[in-house]
Amino acid sequence: MPASQLTHVFFDIGGVLGTNGWDRVQRAGAAAQFGLDDEFEERHQEIAGELETGAMGLEEYLDIAVFYQPRSFSRDEFRSYILRQSQPYPEVIALAHRVAEAGRVRLMTLNNESEALNLHRIDHFGLHGLFAAFLSSCWLRLHKPSLRFYQRALAIAQADPRRSLFIDDREQNLDPARRLGMQAHRYTDPAALEDALVRAGTL
Repeated sequence: MPASQLTHVFFDIGGVLGTNGWDRVQRAGAAAQFGLDDEFEERHQEIAGELETGAMGLEEYLDIAVFYQPRSFSRDEFRSYILRQSQPYPEVIALAHRVAEAGRVRLMTLNNESEALNLHRIDHFGLHGLFAAFLSSCWLRLHKPSLRFYQRALAIAQADPRRSLFIDDREQNLDPARRLGMQAHRYTDPAALEDALVRAGTL
């Protein structure tokens, strides 16, 4: 299909538009910073799915994963640490703005994120007004790489998968998109992404 017929471009947030929000590296940093033992990671793994799909809010997550016993630090300190891990990638966000300004496709996000962190990152990265919709696991009640996640997102967007491009930094998240017929680009760096967007006819 000619690239000019694309109608939608879907961006992952963590690892593409900015740093990962609360991934293994960030949690390991928190464990070192606050002196948490292995039980923190074990408790996180037990409830991570509920957090990302909106079945559990951040405060309940903190109750279970961190503050199940007295701590020498406060909830505010730990919550602030989580939020500080989110930093934007200005070059990629600038590319997304160029695509939006070209006006050839609709831009949406397609990401796994807890609601509190998702809202923070949308605001902190300045994504309001750039994307037509934020199709996030916390609101879709599913998460990547579940095939149903992509099907639901495409249905909400009313996007033909054959006329859609998905950008993500993880191959396991791109495979289901390809199975549905979507075009896919694995993000590695801004230059390669710009080339892919030009070839896709969005710039």
